[in-house]
Amino acid sequence: MARKPRESVVPLGPATELIYNDWYPAMRSEGLRGKELATTVLMGIPMVLGRRADGRIFAMRDLCPHRGIPLSYGWFDGQKLTCKYHGWSFEPCSGQCVEIPSLTSRDTLDPKRIYGTAFPCQERDGYAWVYVPGPGKGRVTNGDALPPVPELPKFSAKFRSQHLTADLPCNVDHGIIGLMDPAHGPFVHQSWWWRKQASIHEKEKHFEPIEQGFRMASHTPSANSAPYKLLGVYGEAITTTIDFVLPNRRYETIRAGDKWFSSITTVTPTVTNACRIDVYAAWNVFYHVPFVTAIATFFGRRFVAQDQVTMVQQAEGLKHDPALMLIDDADRPAKWYFALKQARLEAEKTGTPMKHPMDGPVTLHWRS
Repeated sequence: MARKPRESVVPLGPATELIYNDWYPAMRSEGLRGKELATTVLMGIPMVLGRRADGRIFAMRDLCPHRGIPLSYGWFDGQKLTCKYHGWSFEPCSGQCVEIPSLTSRDTLDPKRIYGTAFPCQERDGYAWVYVPGPGKGRVTNGDALPPVPELPKFSAKFRSQHLTADLPCNVDHGIIGLMDPAHGPFVHQSWWWRKQASIHEKEKHFEPIEQGFRMASHTPSANSAPYKLLGVYGEAITTTIDFVLPNRRYETIRAGDKWFSSITTVTPTVTNACRIDVYAAWNVFYHVPFVTAIATFFGRRFVAQDQVTMVQQAEGLKHDPALMLIDDADRPAKWYFALKQARLEAEKTGTPMKHPMDGPVTLHWRS
């Protein structure tokens, strides 16, 4: 097949250009307990996380400012984090140094004027969310005026929930546009319980701009998806709404009367050419059905694994740096993502308000 004209090729942007000054999920918070420390890499930054004796969670850059040894090799007593090399101790939520054992009465250095790098860290929906400021921004604390911590919308007091995660061997841009791709379902996720290639048909969806993103307006979900068909047992009209919000969040809400399902999916950069997908879902549909959480987890893991395998296979091709293209209308959400990202980066560089790339509502058509 002949390659399309060069003007159809859309550059995918710098592989390592990241969006700072926002919240990212570092890890599940349930593992942060007692005096145990946990480590991860977020946005290329090594981090150590833990939970103080009063229940507050914290995240620090996993490097002692003295000689650079990872703080995670040290000791945490529930109040302070102590470096194993020279015993410097830090209050981990603020990063303030509280003790330098080598100082004598002759020294004038005040340890409390020294800070390790601590990041604002909040617990939501079972995740440790970390606010990552831009390079050179200086010390940022939970008391500063920060955007709200992301949280999954829930519509009743009683619900069940589950989470899934998978590592992807690609940069965050590829992970995100794969997340919002509407045309891969019948191919990547083809199965008896989801979709088949034979079920492909034309679709029309309405989109509208929202702050920092765009929305697929409320609509009746696809008839070729078995999970949606199950909700028909409630005898109520079924609607679904999907939002994408910078820097990395996809929200989906499905309603059938007072029954609901909602999810937040994030694609978080870990290192330059790798990212992690996290899915957290909550629902009150089939609330009293035995084993519903185990069943949902089983199928959810298979669904995410199908995406993961595809991204691993795509990475084999991407390592050759091929020319890539995005087409209308199926790839328009991906184009909006890149335009939104560049608009936000430009606004942060210039200090001017961000200009949304969408002028108003748009109707798109594709087959899937």
